Amino acid sequence: MGNGKPVARSLPRPSPTANLAGIWKGEPLPPPRGGTSCSPFFEVVRRVLWKRALECIGAVMKKHRWGNWIKSLVIGRARDISDQRLFHKVSLVALLAWVGLGADGLSSSCYGPEEAFRALGAHPALSLLVALACVITIAVICVSYRQIIELFPSGGGGYLVASKLLSPTAGLVSGSALLVDYVLTITISVASGADALFSVLPPHWLIWKLPFACAGLALLTLVNLRGVKESVLLWAPVFFVFVGTHALAILIAIVGHGSELPGIGAWTVTDVEAARIELGWWGMLALLLKAYSMGAGTYTGIEAVSNGLPILREPRAETGKRTMNYMGVSLAVTVFGLMLAYLIYGVQPVEGKTLNAVLFERITAGWPGRWGAWFTGLSMVGATALLFVAAQAGFIDGPRVLANMALDRWFPTRFASLSDRFVTQNGILLMGGAALIAMLATRGAVGLLVVLYSINVFITFCLSQLGMVRHWWQVRGKDRAWKRKLGINGVGLGLSSFILVSLCVVKFDEGGWVTLVVTGALIAVAFAVKRHYGMALRDLTRLEGLVAAAEAAVDGMGRTATKGRTAIVLVNGFNGLGLHTFLGIPRIFPGTFGHFVFLQVGVLDAGSFKGTRELERLRTETFAGTQRYADFARQHGFTAEATIEISHDLLGTIESMSEALMKRHPDAVIFGGQLAFEHETVWTRWLHNYAVFALQRIFCRQGVPFVIVPARI
Repeated sequence: MGNGKPVARSLPRPSPTANLAGIWKGEPLPPPRGGTSCSPFFEVVRRVLWKRALECIGAVMKKHRWGNWIKSLVIGRARDISDQRLFHKVSLVALLAWVGLGADGLSSSCYGPEEAFRALGAHPALSLLVALACVITIAVICVSYRQIIELFPSGGGGYLVASKLLSPTAGLVSGSALLVDYVLTITISVASGADALFSVLPPHWLIWKLPFACAGLALLTLVNLRGVKESVLLWAPVFFVFVGTHALAILIAIVGHGSELPGIGAWTVTDVEAARIELGWWGMLALLLKAYSMGAGTYTGIEAVSNGLPILREPRAETGKRTMNYMGVSLAVTVFGLMLAYLIYGVQPVEGKTLNAVLFERITAGWPGRWGAWFTGLSMVGATALLFVAAQAGFIDGPRVLANMALDRWFPTRFASLSDRFVTQNGILLMGGAALIAMLATRGAVGLLVVLYSINVFITFCLSQLGMVRHWWQVRGKDRAWKRKLGINGVGLGLSSFILVSLCVVKFDEGGWVTLVVTGALIAVAFAVKRHYGMALRDLTRLEGLVAAAEAAVDGMGRTATKGRTAIVLVNGFNGLGLHTFLGIPRIFPGTFGHFVFLQVGVLDAGSFKGTRELERLRTETFAGTQRYADFARQHGFTAEATIEISHDLLGTIESMSEALMKRHPDAVIFGGQLAFEHETVWTRWLHNYAVFALQRIFCRQGVPFVIVPARI
């Protein structure tokens, strides 16, 4: 400064947030990095873009909390229940149902035929007999489940069939077996998909196979939280990559070696004779039985269609039967074609590779250039993708079975609740978490998972077929075709029972006992939950006597308070708890409240979200029950009104409805009833709805008075 020259100073660059207020007032924007100025034109462009970005961010933050915004970005925006095309948007046509549900069956061709082929050891030609037995089994099970679809067009899974046609206890056994089976469906599908992918990757990458499988489980769980249709559409292209590549490979194997087929038949005859001499008739039958049972995972996805009927496009029964046809034909052709191709190319197991990967390498060995390697890689990627799609059956049907059992009070009722994407979110998270535990416990070993996998589904098969046989016998005088139908389900029952007994004998010591123990433990938990709900219901029935008591006390209640303050009463159906809450208000606050607003939210769950008619029925029943409270209050000298909404979100809907009511009635106080257990535990908190306490916290933060009226039981 002494020489009069200006001294350059390094001034701190103001942050964009420090200048936000000035920008809104029209002050100059901060210069770009480097200190160079912009031309007037670019300055204007920068100003417009900057302000537009801030407006968008401000609008998002004003309308949504950050948590909700991130949730909408990852899972998707909440669906509008008033949308007339809502059920059309979330339902699946037969082709997409084949992808989402049929993939469970088709994907078993990635491990079922391989396990059966490996079990034959030194007598591979016997696999032709096993393949024929598999095709017959697939046909019988598919035809018998078509009859279940016809009898239960709104959804005829193993749990509902056994519950309605046999007994609730049989339904519990069937449902519990299905839940364990669907967890293993997810686990084995992802683990087998990882095996298929890493079969074509460098061997030193194998250490990443288990982390990849766990990451795949997390991704599938997240995708399914967005909704069934979105998750299926995501995988549809790669599903058809599998179908196309495997169909082409089987076609090349059979058509290109058609002249060798008589030799395959002769080899089978020779191998039968060799096995008979070496093992004896009983030994050979035992070997065939072992191979057949090891390939029993091939049939495990067939029941998925009947379980998933509620998500199919109307008419559901026809869509379900069409889907069953797609799945049965594709599965039978793929299984038989692969096992025949194993014999044609003389495939032998290779360490670190699936048998299908070895087969595809043999088929493409003579292709020019890199075409063979690319085709094999594409086929294995398609197999990986299909196996990931197959896990969808566990995420689609598992939570649905769990929700149905929750509605019957075998499991906590929260598992029947729907998210704002109209999926059973709690069930999806439970299935994903349980599958992750199974994946880590078995370290993704497909051979062990196959042992654990097959037993439970045949428990469900047997109970479903037994229920159908009993049904056709009971209606034998009413249905002309009862003999044919009984015969179909009878054959299905015999075949399923034979496979179940075989699996238990062959696989019990190999780890099958683990599945039975886990299923038994789940059944025991379900009985405990049912017992608790039953005891709570018996206690609640004592409150129902309040109806008669209140009617007898008309002359002694609240006549002078007709011009008092407003009470907003939260109710859930016309029942003893709601009446206890209503009657407690003038008792606790005599002469204070003269106007009552009864507020009820008809909560959508897996039982009511089945179509437009069910939705309208829920709306009608909800309004009728709430209106009974209003009529009852008027009979006792008060003014009253009823207001309802239908929603999946109980807390959010009550909050928004109450805010609107508080604007009309600024002096209002909100009341809610709550069951009060003598000994409250984690068990009771998990099994019962404590929404009233959550609502009290919400309204407390808003400064709105909220009173809980306890009902001690």
